[in-house]
Amino acid sequence: MSSRYDIEGLLARFLEGQTAAAARLITVLENGGEDAEKVLDAIFSRTGNAYRVGFTGPPGAGKSSLVSRLARRFRSEDAKIGIIAIDPTSPFSGGALLGDRIRMQSLFEDPGVFVRSLASRGSLGGISNCTDEVCDLMDAFGKDMILIETVGVGQSELEIAEKAHTVVVILVPESGDGIQAMKAGLMEIGDIFVMNKSDHSDAEVAAMEIEDSIKLKQVPEGGWRPLVVMTSAKEDRGIGDLAGLIRKHREYLEDNDLMRRKRKKILLSRVRNALMDRMERRLRGSEEVKRIVSGRMEEVYAGRLSPYRLVRELDGIVTIGRSAGPTHGE
Repeated sequence: MSSRYDIEGLLARFLEGQTAAAARLITVLENGGEDAEKVLDAIFSRTGNAYRVGFTGPPGAGKSSLVSRLARRFRSEDAKIGIIAIDPTSPFSGGALLGDRIRMQSLFEDPGVFVRSLASRGSLGGISNCTDEVCDLMDAFGKDMILIETVGVGQSELEIAEKAHTVVVILVPESGDGIQAMKAGLMEIGDIFVMNKSDHSDAEVAAMEIEDSIKLKQVPEGGWRPLVVMTSAKEDRGIGDLAGLIRKHREYLEDNDLMRRKRKKILLSRVRNALMDRMERRLRGSEEVKRIVSGRMEEVYAGRLSPYRLVRELDGIVTIGRSAGPTHGE
């Protein structure tokens, strides 16, 4: 089956630094399949240099505005920035609603900033299924820092901890986010907590609640104890302080040999996910599996056969290398 993309040509232009080629290759990664694997194989040796910062928190916390401000701050220090903004998926088109891209419009004229919105496509973790892959592409494209903004779905935001070196949790005072953060498990993944909209009358009290919660957290000797910073993206206040804390956390990871460990953990997770994805594709493409499922579903409908029994029967037939047939290129 021939590719719908000129992968070799796109990669050649990508390596020349053409942003249009990078954008097209991200589309290839979003579509997945063999073309995406070819791209990832080609660029992987160029990855491992960019520092990845994840931004999460509830909807309306001002994540997009804060990420935009922070990107400008890092650009003033001559860092090349990639921004991945995960947008909710449109129920009509299946694509990203592009709200973040609109809010970050002012960054588009800066050639040192590459902004890309990705559709969450139903992912419960507030991220896109191809977030890791797009991070790799931006890394290989020469970006020094990659800022990843999640959808903001609240209690399902924990996946970002597997994608980023530093996780920044953004909260606001008016909705009792301090308590919500503790319920949602964000206290476990946050390296830095931001109390945004610090001009609000309850901001200091809310920040103190977060600090009190952090004090109760058990941290091993020499471990990182999360820090709290107050910001106002609207008034451009506290952005320098936040940038400084991100640098401080990076230095902590580097000084304690934790960057290497984090990268190994991230890559192990990716191998597992890639294996599961390949197995799923094999199963979907297996005519034998389709035939068996189709033939036995009437028994399931009638209550004579449980779904689990059917799966056990399929498990005896399907292996990674059998029944689903070879994928293209194997």
